[in-house]
Amino acid sequence: QMVDPTLAEMGKNLNEAMKMLEDNQRKVEEENEKKYARKDIPGPLQGSGQDMVSILQLVQNLMHGEEEEESSQAYRLQNVGEQGHMALLGHSLAAYISVLDRERLRKLTTRILSDTTLWLCRLFRYENGSAYYHEDDREGLLKICRLVIHTRYEDYTVEGFNVLYTKQPVIYISSAARTGLGQALCNQLGLPLSCMCRVPCNTMFGSQHQMDVALLDRLIKDDVESGKLPLLLVANAGTPGAGHTDKLGRLKELCEQYNMWLHVEGVNLATLALGYVSSSVLAATKCDSMTLTLGSWLGLPAVPAVTLYRHEDPSLSLAAGLTSSQPVEKLRALPLWLSLQYLGHDGIVERIKHASQLSQRLLENLKNLDFIKTSVEDELSSPVVVFKFFQKYVNRDQTPHAAQASPIQHPIISNEGHIYDTFNQWLGEQLAQLVPASGVDVVELEDEGTCVRFSPLMSSAGSLVLGTEIQDVDQLVDCLKMKIPVLTSTLQLREEFEQEVRRTVGLLYIEDLSWPGLGVVRYSYHGDGKNDDKQEKELEKINTELLKKLNELESDLTFSLGPEFGGQKNCVYIGMVTEDLDVSELVETIAATGREIEENSRLLENMTEVVRKGIQEAQLQLQKANEERLLEEGLLRQIPVVGSVLNWFSPFQASPKGRTFNLTAGSLESTESTYVSKAQGTGTTPPPTPTSSLAKQRLPGQKIFKRSLRNSDAYSETSSVSHCDDLEKMDQRPPALSPGQEQRPLETEKTELHKEVAQAANKDTEDIRSGKSPNDCTKVEEQESQR
Repeated sequence: QMVDPTLAEMGKNLNEAMKMLEDNQRKVEEENEKKYARKDIPGPLQGSGQDMVSILQLVQNLMHGEEEEESSQAYRLQNVGEQGHMALLGHSLAAYISVLDRERLRKLTTRILSDTTLWLCRLFRYENGSAYYHEDDREGLLKICRLVIHTRYEDYTVEGFNVLYTKQPVIYISSAARTGLGQALCNQLGLPLSCMCRVPCNTMFGSQHQMDVALLDRLIKDDVESGKLPLLLVANAGTPGAGHTDKLGRLKELCEQYNMWLHVEGVNLATLALGYVSSSVLAATKCDSMTLTLGSWLGLPAVPAVTLYRHEDPSLSLAAGLTSSQPVEKLRALPLWLSLQYLGHDGIVERIKHASQLSQRLLENLKNLDFIKTSVEDELSSPVVVFKFFQKYVNRDQTPHAAQASPIQHPIISNEGHIYDTFNQWLGEQLAQLVPASGVDVVELEDEGTCVRFSPLMSSAGSLVLGTEIQDVDQLVDCLKMKIPVLTSTLQLREEFEQEVRRTVGLLYIEDLSWPGLGVVRYSYHGDGKNDDKQEKELEKINTELLKKLNELESDLTFSLGPEFGGQKNCVYIGMVTEDLDVSELVETIAATGREIEENSRLLENMTEVVRKGIQEAQLQLQKANEERLLEEGLLRQIPVVGSVLNWFSPFQASPKGRTFNLTAGSLESTESTYVSKAQGTGTTPPPTPTSSLAKQRLPGQKIFKRSLRNSDAYSETSSVSHCDDLEKMDQRPPALSPGQEQRPLETEKTELHKEVAQAANKDTEDIRSGKSPNDCTKVEEQESQR
């Protein structure tokens, strides 16, 4: 078959452009240039224009120039796939087709729209439905609301808001719906927020994320009695957070009772294409309208969302904007028309089935893990898995029964929700970083708190773009198994760390529930009457130096300044820990290191003050010495010419009077002893710097802050074995001495030898000072060595 040369050229250009944009193997010259190259500075448009290769090269630089260090983003762009190319080709074809003559354009758009609508209605079991294609996934619900207003208010087209004023419409939305959906609808429809009614979810019976049908019934009755008009109900087949499905069958009956429109949206609608569909999701096929987001479900870029609906009056659909007389607007379905034909029925079903299988595999593995709580309503076919780390707190000092009977609530229990939210936030970030192909993210649920969500169909890039496979799910489970012991250990040791810090002098415990770790501590500076600003600077200096000293230790702990935003100042934040952590040693080390830093700081301040006073005293003594020298020499010796002649005839002998400053004693001393002994004295030995008493006996290879995992019996056996080894070494000594010679311990012999060497050295020094010759000294050394 012959192909239009223009279409062939368009496809060829698109293939070349995509190859150029996605070619990650070629090394471009711009990588070796500086970040701010001259060509990156925008300038005026060139008069002669540029060719396509240059423009695409510029686009490639803009796409990848700032993402050289983030390889994951470039990896996502690479996996668009050939089915993605078909969607991109659809946008190019739509622009090309729009230039056709009006009659050909009408026929072509009608065929594309009818084919796509028929395929989607059959694929998702929605009989006799019409379709509206839109870029914003909320726009379909907005058009449906306009359609219902035109249907329920006959004079709305003529009188407008006046008919709404006489009988106020009410739109009901679940509290588990998307954030801001109700406000967006009211803003676009021009309705007050009082027209929006949020229906709570069940808290006593059933799922906590399903709409409370009984309460909804009471709300509708109250609105009808007050003269309002129940207009529309928005239900969920897969809530945005946890993927739960409302009781659609019961809601449909309620809507028929009050003549309301039922609209359904959610990720679980994708399972309608599978062979087996749960009854809760299958009830969505009886609703009045539904919104499908095929782009994320199938991994197709830039394809529109679809809202399927049933309505018999085409004029009202045209008035609401669901249909258009402009053929160009009907070309929105062209990218989806091409992609559906490329994938085929089996390809679409296989992609949705693959995502469901990934979720089911993860759910089966999570059931076998301790301290993991799942929140899944329909475990057989739900493509969304939501889980969180959870461990029920039990006081060590009390039994569970006694803990319940105690009227005083423990701080760990009172802040349990905040702590678990923080830990699960950290867990989700760690899993997303370790297994980026899984696409897990962190969600905030109203009743559950912070949770980790795995939803291949709901992720921003889609499971196909990320390339999520079975092995990625298994790797996610393995990483989760490694993180659970760390979470449980840290949660158990937080209380012990807080107690140790609170009873340690010099340390202040800082409660920060948003920090995922052992805790936050601050070394408190003992002020001595200084102003607050100076004390604050000293506190910052000491804690900064404390953090530096702790990071220099060979330990497995992480010490930091805390989060970049919202953290406490002048604190040391301790990260996640393991079960073998010695909390008492850690706290003692922090306190001792802080005291040492503070004492060194005060010693430096005191030394500065002592040196300043010593300089002043030295200046006074030098001035006094000059006055004494003038008195001794006389007035004649101060006259320039006479003094020189007098000194030549009768030289003046003055004894040198020097001064030395002893830093240890902090005082001025005379240098007379130095001139007499020809050697500078050492002075008083400075006292040792106070250090912490943490010299614990460690096993080979054992890091600091680690408890020995050996029990007492094993330690005793090890000690006895080492003692036997020492006895064997003692038996392997040199041959025994003569009977008359006494055998002495080795340490005693070393001590006496050191004494003899010291005596010999002192005698040599005295001989040298007394004037003996070097030969005599050598003879003395030979005699000492022979002895």
